[in-house]
Amino acid sequence: MTDEPYSPRPLAGWYWVAAVASLLFMIVACVGQVMSVITDPASLPLDQRVVFEARPVWMIAAYAVAVWVGLLGAIMLVLRRKLAQPLLLVSLIACALTFLPYAVVPAVRDNITTNDIAVAIVILAITWTIFWFARHSNQRGWLR
Repeated sequence: MTDEPYSPRPLAGWYWVAAVASLLFMIVACVGQVMSVITDPASLPLDQRVVFEARPVWMIAAYAVAVWVGLLGAIMLVLRRKLAQPLLLVSLIACALTFLPYAVVPAVRDNITTNDIAVAIVILAITWTIFWFARHSNQRGWLR
């Protein structure tokens, strides 16, 4: 399947709103990742500390890749560069890997709440939407 089934179209007026919103979301995600790195587990309530300490190293690495590559992809969206699409795909895959321990790592799975699952679903949905937006923009010829 080709990535460009559509003829190029003029840039939609909503493009800039979506691109800047994507950038802001990724900036907030990066701040969250930095906060998780500098957080002292001893300062957390016991239930949160258990989950925090149970996270496998690959989950922490996937989180870092998801947000920092996502930020770069969002910057590429604002700059209207085609590189945004593959970068945001990497971010989406890393995002999915970030939340995989919720299902497969017993120490994490047994200590998460329904709210944690809801947040993971919302974050995955937003990340998928940003990737879809980059793909759509590329198909429309809006990215150079």
